[in-house]
Amino acid sequence: MTDEPDAIAAVPRRRLLQFPGGLLEIQSYGDEAEDCSGIYLELFGPLELDSHEDGEAVMKYRPTAVGYLRTDVSGLAQLWDQGQIRRLATRLGYDFADMVIYDPKFGRPPLARLKAQATRLEAEAVIVPSPEHFDGGQAPGALVKQLDVITLTPEATYARRVMPPFRALPPVKAEEA
Repeated sequence: MTDEPDAIAAVPRRRLLQFPGGLLEIQSYGDEAEDCSGIYLELFGPLELDSHEDGEAVMKYRPTAVGYLRTDVSGLAQLWDQGQIRRLATRLGYDFADMVIYDPKFGRPPLARLKAQATRLEAEAVIVPSPEHFDGGQAPGALVKQLDVITLTPEATYARRVMPPFRALPPVKAEEA
């Protein structure tokens, strides 16, 4: 025996727990409950799984959407509008990533943060409560070129259109015969 006190070396244990759609790795030092009762997972909305030939389940790709609203337009209904945006994103099959809230009292350009956030998140669509949340009461063309714009009231989609680039050459005249 040694004169050292009974010290148990803190050797981490690694556990892998499987859940629909992936694995959760837990590193523990032995002071946690054996059944992992202090850890839980929450899944929101329907989980889409696809199976391969080998029987493994993998998550399907879902396009990303962001929400956008103006505090001066939503007013007291801001929380309601945010919930409606999230519900519509789920119903349409989007992976909801972020809510961009514009407050005009800060004096920044209204769509700058929305465009930057949508680009960073590689979003496919932006969902707004109504067209009144944009200046002039209609979806800006520059935004529609980048994203699908979906409104709640009325429920409408302003879809992106891919247009071929215009030729820089002048039109050719046909030779007279």
